[in-house]
Amino acid sequence: MPAKYHINVRRVPPRFTPLARSTIIDWNEGCLRCARCVKETCPVDAYRKRDFDRIQFVDTIGEICRDCFRCVQGCPRGLIFKALNPFYRQLGDDYWTPEIITVTWYQAESGKIPVSGAGYGGVFAGEGFDSLWTDMSEIVRPTRDGIHGREYISTTIDLGRKPMFLTFDDQGELLIEPPPLLELPLPVVLGEPPLGTDLPRLRQIIAQAAQALGTLAIIRRENISPKLTEAAASLVPFYAKEPDPKDPLLPKLRALELLDHPGVIGRMEALKRRHPQLIVWIKVPADEQAPERVAALSAAGAEVIHLAGSDQARGLGGVQDLHLKDLIRRCHLRLVEEKLRDAVTLMAGGGIALAEHVAKAILCGADGVIADIPLLLSLECRLCRQCGADQPCPVDLGHLNLKRGAQRMVNLMGAWNNQLLEILGAMGMREVRRLRGEVGRAMFKEDLDREIFAPLFARPEGEVRRLGE
Repeated sequence: MPAKYHINVRRVPPRFTPLARSTIIDWNEGCLRCARCVKETCPVDAYRKRDFDRIQFVDTIGEICRDCFRCVQGCPRGLIFKALNPFYRQLGDDYWTPEIITVTWYQAESGKIPVSGAGYGGVFAGEGFDSLWTDMSEIVRPTRDGIHGREYISTTIDLGRKPMFLTFDDQGELLIEPPPLLELPLPVVLGEPPLGTDLPRLRQIIAQAAQALGTLAIIRRENISPKLTEAAASLVPFYAKEPDPKDPLLPKLRALELLDHPGVIGRMEALKRRHPQLIVWIKVPADEQAPERVAALSAAGAEVIHLAGSDQARGLGGVQDLHLKDLIRRCHLRLVEEKLRDAVTLMAGGGIALAEHVAKAILCGADGVIADIPLLLSLECRLCRQCGADQPCPVDLGHLNLKRGAQRMVNLMGAWNNQLLEILGAMGMREVRRLRGEVGRAMFKEDLDREIFAPLFARPEGEVRRLGE
C-alpha cells in the first residue's frame, strides 16, 4: 500500500481584515448607562477587540463577531443592530459570489474544512454543480469516515495514455513499450489565473505550491521565466503556437500542453519522437464540437485532453447555456460509446470554485480538474478586476511574500483534499478513480424534474385549465 498522502497545512493569517458578511452598528444617543452593558458580556469580547482598518476603511468588529445576537437582543433601548456589510456585497460577481470568496479565504488561512454551524441553510437545489446530489449512505460506517477513518483512501490519479491490451512473447516479455504515465497524488492541477497583478510573482507562487503539493502547474510557455525553469518538473507549459523543437525547456519537462488544431496529433507525435518522456496534453474548447473532437483525438492516440470551459463553468461557442458538468458528461459518455474511456485522461477546467466541484466534476466523468481563480482568491484577492483596468491592487499582491503565498495555496488544497476524503468516505469509496463517471451514485435535479415531477404535475389531455390555476 502506498504511503498516505499528506498535505502540510500551517495557519497563515491574512494581511488585510477579511470582509465579513455583516457588521455591528451601535448608537450612543439614548444610552441608559446600564451598570452591566451588554457589550461587556460579549462571549468573544468583540467590542473590546474591535479596531478600525484605516487601509480598507472598515470596522473590524464584523470579522470578530460570531452572530450570536446577544447584544442586539439584550440592549434595553435597542441601540445595537446587525446590518449587511456593503463592502461584502460588492465582492466578486454572480458566479464568484461573496460566499465563495470568503470561504476560500478561510480555507487558505487555516487549511481547515469550513463549518457552517447549524447546518446548510440555503436552497435545496440550484444550477450547475448545485443541481447534483451524491449518495452518502456509507457515512454511518466509522471506518470510512473520511479523514478520521482507519481505512486508507487514495486520491491519486494517473495522467497519460493507457494501452487497451498487452501483448507478450513466449518468454512472457512485453512486445510493446508502455507509454509514460504520470501519477499525481491529488486530482487537482493548478492553472494560471486569467487575471491578477504582478503576474511573474504570481506564477512563482503557483510553481512553489505545485512543488509542495506534488502536483503540476499549467503556465503559458512565454510566461515561464528563467527562475521558473528550476521547477520545470512541476510545470506543464502551454504552447499556444507551434513549439520550437530546440526549446531548451523540453528535455526538463514531464508534460506540456498544446492548443487543439487540425494537425495537433502530428505535432504531438513529432514531439514524442524527440522527447519520448513527454506526456502531451491537448486543450480542447468546451464548445458544441467538444464530444466529437474528444472522441476523435482519443481514437488518434491522444494522451491527456483538457476540456476548457469558461471562467463561470459554462460552455463556449454555441453551448454557452450548458454547464460544464453537462459537457463533461457528454464527452465521457462519447468516449464510453467508442470504448476509449480507459485509454485517455480527461481533465476539466473553468469555473472550478469549491472542493465539492472537484468531486462532482469527477463524478460526471472527468479524471481530474484544473483550478485557477481559487488560487488567486487564496491570496486575499477580492476579484475587483481593477488589475484589468491597470489600477492599483487593493490587497497589494505585488508585494506578497512568495513563501507566504505558496503556503496559502497549499492550505487551500489541503482543505479541498480533506473535503474530497470526506465525500469518498461517505460514499464508501477507497479511491478517487472509482468515483469517475459513477452517476449511478448521484441524482441530477434536471433528470428528477423531467422523469419524476413532470409526469406528476402533467394535466390529462383535453383538460381545460381554470382561471387562477
